[in-house]
Order: sequence, then C-alpha cells, then structure tokens
Amino acid sequence: MISVRRRFLIPAIAAMALGIAGCAQLDPYTPTVGQPGKDVVWVPTPQPLIDRMLDMARLTPEDRLVDLGSGDGRMVITAAQRGAAARGIEFNPDLVELSRREARAQGVANRVSFEQADIFESDFSDATVVTLFLLPSLNTRLRPILFDMRPGTRIVTNTFNLGDWQPDETAHLANGCTSYCRALMWVVPAKVAGTWEMDGRELELEQDFQKLAGALREGSLRHPITDARLDGTSVRFSIDGAQYIGEVDGDTMQGTVDGERPWRAMRSRAS
Repeated sequence: MISVRRRFLIPAIAAMALGIAGCAQLDPYTPTVGQPGKDVVWVPTPQPLIDRMLDMARLTPEDRLVDLGSGDGRMVITAAQRGAAARGIEFNPDLVELSRREARAQGVANRVSFEQADIFESDFSDATVVTLFLLPSLNTRLRPILFDMRPGTRIVTNTFNLGDWQPDETAHLANGCTSYCRALMWVVPAKVAGTWEMDGRELELEQDFQKLAGALREGSLRHPITDARLDGTSVRFSIDGAQYIGEVDGDTMQGTVDGERPWRAMRSRAS
C-alpha cells in the first residue's frame, strides 16, 4: 500500500510544483504606486511628461542618458526608442528585473542597461543627459555631483528643483498629466570664476552656477559686466554697451564683440 500511495503522491506533488511555477510565470512582479524604496516611495513619471523631459533635453542618438532611480525603466526605454544609449540606476532589484523584461519586450534591450545600485555610489560622469524624479533633499545631495559634470550636460527633473541652482527652462504639462506635471532643465555651465587677462586688461568674474558678475579693470577704471550668463560652454556678457559672445575651453575664452572684432581671454587665477 505504501508503494502505491507513493506512486500517486509523487506525480501529484510534481503537478502541484508545475502549477505553482506556471502561476509565477503568469504573474510577474508588479510595483505599486507609493510603495517604499530606499529613500523615496515609487511614483512613475507619466509618459507625456517623459516625452516633454526628453524634448527639453534635446535628446539625440548621439547622447548617453542616465536615469537616477529608474524605477520601472520607462524613461530609459523611451530614450532608447529615440535612438540614444540609455542606462538606469535603481536600488530595487525587482524593479531592475521588471525594466529588463520590458526593454526586451520593446525591442531595445541592445541599447539599454539597468543596474541595481545606489546612485550615490555610482559613476555616471560619462552621461550627456541625466534625468531624475527624486525628493528635494536627494536632489540637493546630488547637486555638487551634477554641477561637476562635463559642461553642456543636460539635467532634467520631474517636479523638484536643485535648491538655489535655478533651472534654465521650466515646463508645465497641461494635457495628459494629472499629477507631478512639471519638468525642469539645467545645462551644466563651464567654470569660469577667477581673473582673466583680456587684451592687456583684467576681467574678474564671479560665478553663481550659470549666472556671472564681475568687471573689466583697465588701470584705475572698473567697467562692470552686465547681462552675463553661461549656457554650457557658451558665455555672453556686456561691457559699456558692447556685447561679448564666446566659447569657454578650460582656461581660454574667445569670441567676438558685437559680432565683429575678435576677443580672447586667458585665465591667470582661478577662484
């Protein structure tokens, strides 16, 4: 009797195991809006806002996008669908696996990567576009890292700012979005604070992120600069009504005055 029962019991257990496995395959991990994470709760960015954020970043196939706290991967996947190389950094391993499955389903697995990691312990310095939907406190912690990235890198956030680093562009999405409908974009500026030698004169520049102040010294005369601003490596300012436009390359700046005569400056002292 024992052997007979055993013959019936083993197939029954095997069938049960197959049934459980089949259910697991049919019921993959599904995240819940508001579920807790390491430092945030998970709330997905609406697709219309993702599209707007990538438009603001002027994403091209030559770009390398990194999404910090990539969640279910929709930002990374959309960037890849636009032809860019895209990478997601996410602490929740279940969300990482979900993102990988969706990338395969969307046919972009060869252009994306998802890694389970802490964003504060990750190197994303090679990115040309950084996207994030994090709490203001985390944005503030990230700000020094972001400001130190290559000039011209675009940073786009969902809803929350970067403290006193004012955005270069802000957009509010009215259609197709009911909550968290604001996108903010920054362009990492070149670092130009210091003293520059310009045509035998001293140009003193103070920098507050993309904003500039300072003066051109010529002997005992001091000519304040006005309308001064950086846009990545592009710089512009006015002195006594003349408009200077140029490009920054490390410790060199050069361009034209009023679109005509050239100007050039070399940094003699950084600050």
